Amino acid sequence: MNSRVPILAALVACAAIASQLSAQGVILRYAHMNSPGSIPGRQADYFASRVKELSKGSIAIEVYPNSQLGTLREQAEEVSSGVVAFHHNTAGGIGALFEDFGVLDTPYVYRDVEHLLEATNPASPLMAKLGSGLLKKSGVRVLYSFYFGTRQLSCDLPVRNPSDLRSVKIRSIPFPVYRIAVEGLGAEAVPIDWAQTVTALAAKVVRGQENPVDIILDSKLYESQAYLMLTGHIIASDIVVVNDGVWRELSPSQRDAVSKAAAEASDYATRLTLSEEAATLAALRGKGMKVIGPAEGLDIAAFRERTRALVRSELAPKWGDYYRLIEGIK
Repeated sequence: MNSRVPILAALVACAAIASQLSAQGVILRYAHMNSPGSIPGRQADYFASRVKELSKGSIAIEVYPNSQLGTLREQAEEVSSGVVAFHHNTAGGIGALFEDFGVLDTPYVYRDVEHLLEATNPASPLMAKLGSGLLKKSGVRVLYSFYFGTRQLSCDLPVRNPSDLRSVKIRSIPFPVYRIAVEGLGAEAVPIDWAQTVTALAAKVVRGQENPVDIILDSKLYESQAYLMLTGHIIASDIVVVNDGVWRELSPSQRDAVSKAAAEASDYATRLTLSEEAATLAALRGKGMKVIGPAEGLDIAAFRERTRALVRSELAPKWGDYYRLIEGIK
């Protein structure tokens, strides 16, 4: 029997009770996959705290980190069903609800962080189009986004060009755009949910993975990964979403409080990630990871060329209009 079934049933019942208490105060749930100490985890707690303050206590948000409420896909489905009110995920993870969201995590598509932030701003034409599709298909509303970091490759062997990864198994997030990212780097992509990734690396089921440096440090991946390659293949935002039914049940003043807290949390997390990236990289060096960048012979051009060829053949035919919107952002 699936042990999660009674848990989800209880949460559904609690969600129904919470909606009935909205006149006096409401308790809402925020589920995510990260640890409380990571920047995404810290921003979730910050958002919850600011919502409580700005709503004058009429909204309390209970945060469930560390994939307590299921896999990446299950959490996305839970916000769609209303089991949880809020959830953050990678763009490709949100793609479990509306496939086109995966376009935001296409490798080597952004010029820099500023380009990413313009593209993933909820008010941008690109996000308006994606958000409309998400709302229509899944009953989920984009609330805010934040800079999650730039995804780098870690491995138990040194890598300098795609040929070094031939037949090497690398964990990928279990959504299509990340398979292409990992295969573009030259490896064999093995889809594994984040909750099982640390164990899979320790057991050598896979030999590497890719994530921003904050996640690599916070999750102690340096214990199984001796090398960090600065491939910079995905400049990424996490997307924070809210169940539309929950949103519509909030009073105008409560929505205003949530919107203000969302803007603050977005800025908080983005500034934190930008300000800590260099120190985090230095900390990983201090933990013994050998960092390989262009100065150490990393052939970024080879990784980019190989990956973009896969994007052109597999993704551009269906997402060409989105890519033109991204390219047109100044």
